[in-house]
Amino acid sequence: MRNVLVSVITVSFNSIKTIKDTFESILLQNYKNIEYIVIDGKSNDGTVEIIESYKEKFMNKGISFKWVSEEDKGIYDAMNKGIKMAIGELIGIINSDDWYEKDIIEKIVNVYDKHNKPDIIHGNLKIYSERMIYKETRYPKDKYWKLWEGMIIKHPTCFIKKSLYEKIGLYNTKYKISSDYDFLLRAYINKARIVYFNNIISHMRLGGVSNEFLKDSWVEVERIAIKNGLSKIMAKYYFYKKILIRKIKKMVKKCALKY
Repeated sequence: MRNVLVSVITVSFNSIKTIKDTFESILLQNYKNIEYIVIDGKSNDGTVEIIESYKEKFMNKGISFKWVSEEDKGIYDAMNKGIKMAIGELIGIINSDDWYEKDIIEKIVNVYDKHNKPDIIHGNLKIYSERMIYKETRYPKDKYWKLWEGMIIKHPTCFIKKSLYEKIGLYNTKYKISSDYDFLLRAYINKARIVYFNNIISHMRLGGVSNEFLKDSWVEVERIAIKNGLSKIMAKYYFYKKILIRKIKKMVKKCALKY
């Protein structure tokens, strides 16, 4: 296994309740060549003090640690700042509500070497509700054409080559919810090599996402797909297909609870 430098970026804002879990998951990695970058949006709840308190822990672990706390134009602007600061060959982005599986970075580097340095590696994600009940998302490999339908790749599991960002551009800050989808769709269109790793890579807290927020996300996904070349007819088909599937699932759930 080559000693690939992996840059990990965490974007935070007023994350005092959760950011320690994110930090501890980085400290639990056995892989030695990690650059860790925290982009904080000028938190005022004590998050900055936690970031400062972990600096020595990262240094003692041999992890290169950089951080800034300043106002930004949203989550994707903060991600772009981190990518511009990163010098690693591979970049992972894990937000301050989420955390990595233990020792996963070493496994990612092994996959990277085994598959001759693909542009994107992604895998399975555990999603936790407010009651800490989780579901695990998995997607079959080699069906990336389904990106036209929506976000089949979970962004918190992705490790992406720095050179791909340099080739196709960073996250489009005009999108407030789904710029990660726009990036991954552009990567697919530009024939990026994508490898699915059938392993839990990261864990994500679901912060009570409302139906309205989910619908807003679907609307943005529809606009992104059309912008990237999908016909309006097919975009509308995929949009209403999602709504129908969601309604059917709700009906099935109600029936199951009733009987």
